[in-house]
Amino acid sequence: MAILERHDKNAVAHLQMNAPERLNALSDEMLQALQAQIDVLKDDTSIKAVILSGIGKAFCAGHDIRQMTAGRATADKGQSYFEGLFARCTSVMLGLQQLPQPVIAQVHGIATAAGCQLVASCDLAIASDDCRFGVNGVNIGLFCSTPMVALSRNIPRKHAFELLTTGEFMSAPRAAELGLINRAVPAAQLEAETRALADKIASKLGAAVKVGKEAYYQQLEMPIEEAYAYTSEVIVTNLMQPDTVEGMQAFIEKRSPDWK
Repeated sequence: MAILERHDKNAVAHLQMNAPERLNALSDEMLQALQAQIDVLKDDTSIKAVILSGIGKAFCAGHDIRQMTAGRATADKGQSYFEGLFARCTSVMLGLQQLPQPVIAQVHGIATAAGCQLVASCDLAIASDDCRFGVNGVNIGLFCSTPMVALSRNIPRKHAFELLTTGEFMSAPRAAELGLINRAVPAAQLEAETRALADKIASKLGAAVKVGKEAYYQQLEMPIEEAYAYTSEVIVTNLMQPDTVEGMQAFIEKRSPDWK
């Protein structure tokens, strides 16, 4: 079976990491498979939302430590391998954010180190209420420097720094409270809750969501005056789209829009 499975239904692509024996670690093979799907999805206008989940006991346990250890056995003691590994990982994390479709992490079991980074890099996340999150690299002498980029952009800085320096786990309810995930739900409801959210997003005008997602992340990095100037241009462009004109007219006429 494939290390990453994809199932499409009702304009939603469901990507399932399928390496349960390795807790869906972000091995070279898993990163390659994720990147391949990102490259396909970015041009797939039939897909309006993406779900990312893991098969087995865990969502994702981070990088493959055994593979990283083997990678060290090179002429430069692994430096070139590690540089390549983290470049590929960064490409996947940024690629998820740059997809035109919102990406929802469906999280269960544990999401640790780069697995926690993966959750933080998705646009939305729903987790089972017994799930645990951590950036635990410090426990083996490896500070989670790259995972902290996404983590510190999701939760308040002091809470992020505490997790990074203690290596402790955070519960799903606490992750929801701090903003790493949207909500924690009973495990039996996880799949249904995630699917309902994806279906709701997929029912919206895809072109508008695409424009909005890109603008959302762009304006976050701007001073407020620049952000307003930029988003004003974006919303004017959005208003010029024929399907948006139809949506506004349908609202006035109290009917469902006939989007093309």
